[in-house]
Amino acid sequence: MMLWMANIEPGTSDEVLRAFVGKYAHEVECVMVRRVDGDGSRPAALLSFVGGDWASVPRLALRLNGMYWKGRTLSCSAEPITLRNS
Repeated sequence: MMLWMANIEPGTSDEVLRAFVGKYAHEVECVMVRRVDGDGSRPAALLSFVGGDWASVPRLALRLNGMYWKGRTLSCSAEPITLRNS
């Protein structure tokens, strides 16, 4: 399952991002962070999770969406997809 997280403060490391999400992701574990290129004004990432049930990541997205963190309002959504290696 994937979580889209946008408007992350520039310079936030993957470790800090995982630790933040981990505070609210009790049913799932973040196993990968994939940064999304853009113009740099609203840095984003796709986070991949394992564990939980089909609704775990959508519940997490609802919890984080609109949350104020590190001086920014986060934008989050979830899709029940997995990444394939190319």
